[in-house]
Amino acid sequence: MFDIFGSVKSLIKISPVSIDNNVFRLHYKVTSVMLVIFSLLVTSHQYIGDPIDCYTTSKIPDNVMDTYCWIHSTFSVEQATPQLRGHTPYVGIGTRGKDDTIQQHAYYQWVCFVLFFQALLFSVPRFLWKSWEGGKCKMLVMELDCPLVADEARCDRKKLLVEYLRYHMHNHTFYALAFYLCEVLNFVNVISQIFFINYFLDFEFTTYGTEVLNFAQSNPENRTDPMARIFPKVTKCTFETFGFSGTVQRHDALCVLPLNIVNEKVYVILWFWLVLLAVISGLALIYRLLVIISPQLRILLLRSRARLAPAAQVTAISQRLWLGDWFVLYQLGKNMDPLIFQDVLVDLSRAIDVHV
Repeated sequence: MFDIFGSVKSLIKISPVSIDNNVFRLHYKVTSVMLVIFSLLVTSHQYIGDPIDCYTTSKIPDNVMDTYCWIHSTFSVEQATPQLRGHTPYVGIGTRGKDDTIQQHAYYQWVCFVLFFQALLFSVPRFLWKSWEGGKCKMLVMELDCPLVADEARCDRKKLLVEYLRYHMHNHTFYALAFYLCEVLNFVNVISQIFFINYFLDFEFTTYGTEVLNFAQSNPENRTDPMARIFPKVTKCTFETFGFSGTVQRHDALCVLPLNIVNEKVYVILWFWLVLLAVISGLALIYRLLVIISPQLRILLLRSRARLAPAAQVTAISQRLWLGDWFVLYQLGKNMDPLIFQDVLVDLSRAIDVHV
């Protein structure tokens, strides 16, 4: 098991310099890694077994029937339920009547690919932001995140940083707007992913989590498991051959899908996680909007990062900054040692002639 997921370790490596925030990391770190793990899990035959096993009373070899039903998909009879037909061995298994409808199950061929594709989509905003950011934050920090720096080196780096901030003041608007755009993309992506999975699972996903909760609380004698309906473990398959006289012969097979034991759990977890992530991302956008329109909130946030600096001095500096300049300083405050960041703010206030 650890050999399978060993390649995922590189995806959870944390950079010493943070260029985003915790909500952003929930998308490209937590969700992407989760989807990659799920994709690997559904392809691990040594732990799950064969993805499909079909049984038929005809003389067709089992491996041929398994391959055929895997390629051409299986189906269930929608009317074959205990509520409509009385006793049935399995939900969806029964003789197909003239007016009965069938539900094809072809999604299981694509689950691993879809999960991996979704993992890539959750990494797109991070890729865009990293490209636009261009290593600026790491360059400005200049190893000032560690207090154990030689005095001479620390003074030289602080001087360079203050000079950069003074000469490039009011030139960081695009830098901040690019990050805010990526936050919007994160929210749009997670909402789109919910509807994409809903389409992929024949419009059953949006209510999947609530149905599972209702199922757990309903009467055991009259309830129908939504996981068994959406991810059936036993399905039907029809294989057609020609007889000696050229007549078409239909061979009915009963197929067991062990893979759906994993699929149903994967999508239950995804439903709750994506809904939670969408709520968190929506709240983060509201917070970001308040930061953009409220100078007073920006002052409070910068003061929280510069706790050791005089509050009046931080307020005076914030009033001289544009949104992009404030964002750069806030990012530096997250990554730099508090004592060094205090000195930077003091030196910057002198450089831009701020009067308290």
